[in-house]
Amino acid sequence: MNIVCLDLEGVLVPEMWIAFAEASQIPELRITTREEPDYEKLMRFRIRILKERGMRLPDLQRTIATVDPLDGAKEFLDELRSFAQVIIISDTFSQFAKPLMQKLGWPTLLCNELVTAPDGEITDFKMRCPESKLTTVRALQSAGLETIAAGDSYNDLPMIRAGKAGFLFRTTPAIRDANPDVPALETYEELLSAIRAAL
Repeated sequence: MNIVCLDLEGVLVPEMWIAFAEASQIPELRITTREEPDYEKLMRFRIRILKERGMRLPDLQRTIATVDPLDGAKEFLDELRSFAQVIIISDTFSQFAKPLMQKLGWPTLLCNELVTAPDGEITDFKMRCPESKLTTVRALQSAGLETIAAGDSYNDLPMIRAGKAGFLFRTTPAIRDANPDVPALETYEELLSAIRAAL
């Protein structure tokens, strides 16, 4: 049996940190895993910037509630789920994801948790498990499932490479050029076709 593992941000929804960076006019928060492959380092940087600017979780949640899925994402996901089992494996946080999952039709999502103080200050974060995307794919494989994965960033490459098939989707030129052996696709139609062929 096959299962399709998708990244969330950049594949189905816009980068939430970029949306917040624009809404709050804090350009430092535009950095994502497309530019910084060390997720721990990136999150420590984000938490420090939020603290310096006095931003709290409700500030981020108000912005995220206004974000819509990428054009065609829900239709893509509906079509994909009509012929394949699908799970979204993301490094986002449960405190961010709910409004977007509702707009996508409540797909299955595995993600992480933010740690907050009583006043809403983000003080830390908890990863579900080390190397969460690769670890999750390995766990699915240990349960007898074959994985097909797609994502756009450095932190997606381990899960993309671990399965029977994997694809970069709307990635950066730098990531694409550094990984010429991984098919790089640009449209949902291409991704649907590639997944169908891999099943």
